[in-house]
Amino acid sequence: MDRRQFILGSAATAILASCGEITTQNNRQNNGLQELAGLDGLGLAEKIKKSDLSAREAMEMAIARIERLDGSINAVVTRIFEQALARADNNNGQGPFAGVPYLLKDLLDYKGVRLTQGSHTSASHISDWTPPYVAATEASGLNIMGKTNTPEYGLLATTESLLLGACHNPWNLSHSTGGSSGGSAAAVASGMVPLAQASDGGGSIRIPASCCGLFGLKPSRGRMQQTSRAALPGDIGVRHCVSRSVRDSAMLFAHTEVQDGTGAFAPTGFIKDPLKKRLKIAFHTRNYYGDEPDAEVKNALEETAALCADLDHEIIEVPNPVNGQQFIDAFLTVWASGPAGLKAAVEAQSGKAAAETGLLEPWTLGLADYFLQKPANALEEALDFFNQATRQVAGLFEQYDVWLTPVLKSTPPLLGEQSPSVPFETLYERTVEYVSYTPLHNATGTPAMSVPLGWSKAGLPIGSQFAAPLGQEGLLFALAYELELARPWKDKWAPNAFINLA
Repeated sequence: MDRRQFILGSAATAILASCGEITTQNNRQNNGLQELAGLDGLGLAEKIKKSDLSAREAMEMAIARIERLDGSINAVVTRIFEQALARADNNNGQGPFAGVPYLLKDLLDYKGVRLTQGSHTSASHISDWTPPYVAATEASGLNIMGKTNTPEYGLLATTESLLLGACHNPWNLSHSTGGSSGGSAAAVASGMVPLAQASDGGGSIRIPASCCGLFGLKPSRGRMQQTSRAALPGDIGVRHCVSRSVRDSAMLFAHTEVQDGTGAFAPTGFIKDPLKKRLKIAFHTRNYYGDEPDAEVKNALEETAALCADLDHEIIEVPNPVNGQQFIDAFLTVWASGPAGLKAAVEAQSGKAAAETGLLEPWTLGLADYFLQKPANALEEALDFFNQATRQVAGLFEQYDVWLTPVLKSTPPLLGEQSPSVPFETLYERTVEYVSYTPLHNATGTPAMSVPLGWSKAGLPIGSQFAAPLGQEGLLFALAYELELARPWKDKWAPNAFINLA
């Protein structure tokens, strides 16, 4: 048996065989498959480039992992395996991720493929175009093999839509993956794929990264290539990925940012080295209401601050500069403007009250009503407040290089606690408390990342959020490399990850 055969063996046999039937040879093959499943995207691409395995074999193994794991996780909601295999057969070796399996979040178009957006309103919709951002993703060599689970229109911090069903956290299947990129995070945390597409309008990259023990960076607004045909007023969402390694995220960032001079910032390029400069880091654990997070989150963040201090960064405790109640009123006004439009569209098309159609979830309808009760100029005033918050945050960054806070107020909640069917007022209170650190950076446009540096006593991940001034993603990537070296997470795998179950 040559080296290639030893690594590969039979993927289907190694993954699906029962324990009693696995032979010594299959055990060796299975160890090889676990080794490959543990590689990041660039590591897997290197194997393909060296002909240790083919792009088809890499895709077949990813398919087998999904088939093995997804029945209990529900991360991959649309599968285009045959198309992906055909592309793998024609892999031209171009791009740093050439031949690496990849998943898109089911909020993003991909021509000829179903786009549900987690909603009954578009359950059978087929996309008629591929946005420039997705085309750039493919140009990096990534091979798209399906779509991942998301809440309805990405509107919740958990992934439990009534259409697609709950996505289960690989660290504990009873807990939430976060949202709205929960399916992507679960797919990466379980080892189905090494990285997956994610988007962030209020924390939806950073929240699932925190819940699932991954690295997730939200780019500056205006940084990345186009994903919609027309910009909408108050669009605060951005796109990138969740990954197991900093370098995968940094490389994909370099290939999907605007590079032709038309973007809001000069291109960052591929950041590949740890930070050399020592930083002044602003730090606090209180949210914008002035409340402390749960004890385990607070302890984890204090440990992160201590780690940074051990690395000779200067940690300065500061108050949160933003008034929470004013901010959340403005943020939810902007957030709810989309659901108000959805409700109007459903009623215009059906001739019925939206609630009677069953097409929109109770949470979405509640947000729509929240917006419709506002004065006519509420959206304009909310966006004006965003400008005020942007100035406040810019003032903080005049004194400090980076800003460290929790990602979330608590560890990942049990599934059902934030379900879209929970009565609106109850869910409102739970959501605005739970997600009280991340939305600010969407409103101000500043880049921010969740770094997997902490775990609870029960083994649930706790991310640490670092933010930087507008356009300073390069600084965050360099800091992330340093933290990755100082407290590695690559060998930390969820109990329900392939590497532990195969």
